[in-house]
Amino acid sequence: MNLNCIISEMKENYNRIYNRSYNNEEQEEKNLKKLTTLISVVAMMCVVIAALAFSIWAAVYGDSHYRFYKKEYQKYEVTEDLDMNIDHVMYVTEHMMNYLIGKEEKLSVVTTVEGKEQDFFNERDRLHMRDVRNLFLGGIKVGGVCLIVAAAILTMFKKREKDWKRLFCRAYSIALGVWLVIGVLLGIAFSIDFTTCFTIFHKLFFTNNLWIFNPETDYMIRMLPEGFFSDMVIRISEVFGAVLVVIWIVLFVIKKYYKKIL
Repeated sequence: MNLNCIISEMKENYNRIYNRSYNNEEQEEKNLKKLTTLISVVAMMCVVIAALAFSIWAAVYGDSHYRFYKKEYQKYEVTEDLDMNIDHVMYVTEHMMNYLIGKEEKLSVVTTVEGKEQDFFNERDRLHMRDVRNLFLGGIKVGGVCLIVAAAILTMFKKREKDWKRLFCRAYSIALGVWLVIGVLLGIAFSIDFTTCFTIFHKLFFTNNLWIFNPETDYMIRMLPEGFFSDMVIRISEVFGAVLVVIWIVLFVIKKYYKKIL
């Protein structure tokens, strides 16, 4: 074997090793980009969950005077059904909502119902509302945790990624698309048969049957009929949709004008 052959073979080996190394680096870079995008999408999914938790809180407690509730009571003729005046119903509502958010320890409101002065809530009401309070406050905590996780991940990528603005917009668009599909499917299901969906919700999130009430003995179900919850779901959906749009606008503005702003 002459010197030229040896040199030629060495060149071929070098090129082969170099190409293999280059391809591996290129593949690793692609994999890293995919992983970065995936983690960013997870972070944005957390942002959407936090937005949902905030939207539920805003829909339920956004009006300190509970005007939405008053309109619903009038719509479903609750005062006539309970033989109560609207002021007494709103008084009960205020204490119930304070209990739900943890401001009151015991759910007990003495008022005039059906011509008798008595506690509006019975023991079954109290047990179920304890479960509801745990679920509601637990959901708010989950939203807070999701927001912290999202903030940590996005802050890390903001420091690491040069084109983080485009990355965040793309990740949020993907997360928004996923939630949009889920929302549309749930919307269709609720519009077709709200009662069945509402029942499934209770079976999924409650481990007992305390949510099944008797209108003859349980005043709370007469104050909060199924129509009220149907309207509340719509109210939450509207707030949730508005919050998601605002987040998208903020990300778009940052992507478009971030350098100009700075």
